[in-house]
Amino acid sequence: MKKLFISYILVLAVCSFAVGQQVAKSENSTFALTNATIETVTNGVINGTLLIQNGKITGLGSNVTIPSGAKTIDCSGMTIYPGMIDGGTTLGLSEVGSISLTQDYDEIGDFTPHADALTAVNPNSVLIPVTRVNGVTTVLTVPKSGLFPGTASLINLHGYTPKQMYAGFRGIVMNFPSTGRRGRRDRRSDDDIKKQSEKALKKLNETWERCTQYASLKANQSDMHKYNPEMDAMIPVVKGEAPIMIEVNAKDDILSALKWVEEKNVNAIFTGVAEGWRVADSIAAANIPVITGPVLSTPRRSSDRYDSAYKNAGLMHQAGVKVAIRTNETENVRNLPFNAGFAAAYGMGKEEALKAVTIVPAEIFGVDDQLGSLEVGKVANVIVADGDPFETKTQFQHIFINGWKVPLESRHTLLYDEFLERSPGLRK
Repeated sequence: MKKLFISYILVLAVCSFAVGQQVAKSENSTFALTNATIETVTNGVINGTLLIQNGKITGLGSNVTIPSGAKTIDCSGMTIYPGMIDGGTTLGLSEVGSISLTQDYDEIGDFTPHADALTAVNPNSVLIPVTRVNGVTTVLTVPKSGLFPGTASLINLHGYTPKQMYAGFRGIVMNFPSTGRRGRRDRRSDDDIKKQSEKALKKLNETWERCTQYASLKANQSDMHKYNPEMDAMIPVVKGEAPIMIEVNAKDDILSALKWVEEKNVNAIFTGVAEGWRVADSIAAANIPVITGPVLSTPRRSSDRYDSAYKNAGLMHQAGVKVAIRTNETENVRNLPFNAGFAAAYGMGKEEALKAVTIVPAEIFGVDDQLGSLEVGKVANVIVADGDPFETKTQFQHIFINGWKVPLESRHTLLYDEFLERSPGLRK
């Protein structure tokens, strides 16, 4: 027991030392990234200089005048891309999976649309540096569980406070009732599944009706001062003024959700959509954007091909669906480029896969005037790579978020550096 305790203290000491080493600060200045290949995403590939001033891209191309005092970074042999955007994570809301006190994505109750993920984000999460050193600069962080689990928020992965990190989009989340089995261990009878599905859908419709009635009353009674944050959060959604993010995955559930959206006349974004390839034409006809993933996943049905999850995004895109990609992860949001890489290899193509983690999620979230591509006037969320960002061998050489040059440090790089040149000292 004594040896175990000492070992535990030593592990803590090593971890503390690693965290303590993370002293590099982000740098805010005028930067000129020269001699680069620039993948703009929206306006093709150009060669030249990208200029960053006051958090924005202020120059782009071969005829950029570099102001005096600018810090020049030679990017010869490198490519500049817009920072990647993950369309669905729990980053910042969860730290240690086995410790409930570090998990803030799951509120008590089925109806908590007012639970704003942004207020719970931990800007000091050690998972944030791990994510951004792999080229991911922006993520949607999403509450889970329940019928209406809360409000998702788009955040940039740099800042001391959630407010500083906020990237301009919030969306109410809804988990559409499932009509299928919850997994291979689900032993419910077909009858039980049907009854529970009907009950869940009835509950959804009753909840929606209450929200609609409340919105109507609120609009017609200006002196209605009753404190009801849950219902107040739903007003823009039921009026169609704000989007609702509907998590739905199975084929039959997607078709039911399409019908429900049409009946309720809501502004919907579908998330998950694991079996979207089965009903891609129906989704495209409804003109509903999709955030799908993880692409790095196993088939949902034993009869599916091994690559059904890999092909899903590409098949929906080919049918005319606007598709963005997510990881639906916490620790492994850093794998977003590899999810996109698999989608590219299995039918989506590299160009469209790159758009699916840059400009397309920006368009879905209504922030494409600020994020998702390299254009003059946009926020300087910029990554510089020595190769294809979807290749595991590629290293990101420079990362800028809101114009800040962010250090390429994470707990992984610190531990690597520490133990690469370790000095064990003398034994007594």
